[in-house]
Amino acid sequence: MSIRASRSRRRARSGAALLLAASLLAAGCGGSKSDDESNSTDPTAQGNGDDGLNVEAGESGLEEAGEPQRGGKLVYGIEGESSAGWCLSEAQLAISGMMVARAFYDTLTVPNANGEYVPYLAQDVTPNDDYTQWTITLREGIKFHDGTDLTAEVVKNNLDAYRGAYEGRASTLFLFVLQDIDSTEVTAPDTVQVNMKRPWVSFPAFLFSSSRMGMMAQAQLDADPAGCSEHPIGTGPFEFVSWTQNQQMTGKAFADYWQIAPDGEPFPYVDEIEFRPIPDGTVRKQAIQSGGINIMHTSDAEQIQNDFLKMRNDGDVNLLVSEAQAEVSFIQMNSTIPPFNDVRMRRALAMGSDREDVNQQVNAGLPTVATGPFAPGTPGFLEDAGFPEYDPETAKALVEEYLAENPDQPASFTLLATTDPTVRKIAQLIQQRARDIGVTVEIQSVEQATLIDSAIAKNYQAMVFRNYPGGDPDQNYVWWYGNANPVNFGGWDDPELNALLDEGRETADPDEREKIYQDVNRIMAEKVYGMWSWYTPWAIVLDDTVHNVFGPPLPGDDPSQPGDATTDDDARRPTRGLAVGHPLIGLWIEQ
Repeated sequence: MSIRASRSRRRARSGAALLLAASLLAAGCGGSKSDDESNSTDPTAQGNGDDGLNVEAGESGLEEAGEPQRGGKLVYGIEGESSAGWCLSEAQLAISGMMVARAFYDTLTVPNANGEYVPYLAQDVTPNDDYTQWTITLREGIKFHDGTDLTAEVVKNNLDAYRGAYEGRASTLFLFVLQDIDSTEVTAPDTVQVNMKRPWVSFPAFLFSSSRMGMMAQAQLDADPAGCSEHPIGTGPFEFVSWTQNQQMTGKAFADYWQIAPDGEPFPYVDEIEFRPIPDGTVRKQAIQSGGINIMHTSDAEQIQNDFLKMRNDGDVNLLVSEAQAEVSFIQMNSTIPPFNDVRMRRALAMGSDREDVNQQVNAGLPTVATGPFAPGTPGFLEDAGFPEYDPETAKALVEEYLAENPDQPASFTLLATTDPTVRKIAQLIQQRARDIGVTVEIQSVEQATLIDSAIAKNYQAMVFRNYPGGDPDQNYVWWYGNANPVNFGGWDDPELNALLDEGRETADPDEREKIYQDVNRIMAEKVYGMWSWYTPWAIVLDDTVHNVFGPPLPGDDPSQPGDATTDDDARRPTRGLAVGHPLIGLWIEQ
């Protein structure tokens, strides 16, 4: 059944709207992706400005949409299922899981458009002089979906659960992420003190953790494994209704949500939300075309550049594209086992791949080819970090040298890739180019959840991967530090890199931090700890009756009062990136 509303009321204005959109989009920043392109440190700077496929151009259809209307149901097509469930301290959330988590949970902090992590559920997050102690003060009057209050005690229990210090709740990824917390204590009904083992300058970024660190109600924290995993209870804009794995997850608007919209009623504007996992990007595109869903996300740059651009220009969909604070797409190599425990084979794979050509074939040239793991605008970004350039002859020589010294080891590996057609195409191009330098590649297709499980277990040789969204670079400590770190998926243990990551964590001076992470970038390039491909653009594709992806300004001092509809102050605007999901509270549907 189609959920698409009639477009007849829109067609009369479509010609004028498209002319207006064309004039706005022509002014978008960007341009050529050639080698001599001057690089901007602006985290929102992207190419393809002429087509408006960048965040500077904004969301098509929004300017002329009018005032928000209440009612309706969002049906959101996401790229995968989060089969490990919603007990967040134990969950394994990729982008789809982050998007769902934003419906049911809120975090203590969120990123703004300046790249800062600012209070959200918290009223204030303040360090002492040497960053060894942080004080979290909560906003008043916030309720969980079960009617209980957000208190300092519940927040302390959440933090303890995430760091593996709460009885009855396991911790996976966060056990390592939060290892520098020494203790937590409630100092007032609305205040939690977090004591560190050493200075931790960027701690507010970890209270967000790419949307993953939502606050769970005490009842969910104390539930049995199935209850915690299958029944989310948060403070988010939607209250959980049902979950059928691999089919749908549904929620209804939370009547007591703590943020009040400009019309004097609580956000969100819509009555219901349904998430449908649709791993195949082509099927997801067909679902938005047919009206089976009315909002979706995608990182398929070829579809964005071709299909969705045309649909937007024809007035069939609204579209928002962003490469701001982007993840990097890359080939992740397991450096603990052959052949990639030898840096020569990692360098050979990098030198044997013409990344510019692959980008054109896979993405129609939309993304910016990556120079390292840090996106533009992130501290540590370098236009040239020293990553190996395309040189197939040198790549062949490195393979021959490796085989001469390791006669018992074949020049071959298995490449894991998800079932998405675009990802399979990337894998096939890697396979072809590896063959040209004397390396045999077998492709194994797996579901996204299996890919993540394989990465955690290091049960792979190489995989097509996407990670490291922009923001504070210290967030990559968890992925890159060695010393038997279970979530360093590449498996390296580099003493020089470890020392820099430790130094970056404890250094407050912005200029010094910039230099530290630039050195990190250079080591990652020299050792080829990843074969960087491009900074991943994300697009949100909406039915032409759905509007306002980024939503309202971030909450002010008193979110229980009607807030502003818009703001030009970047400190109050949500981040312009889409790599870790986006707000849901401001989305609305023309009725």
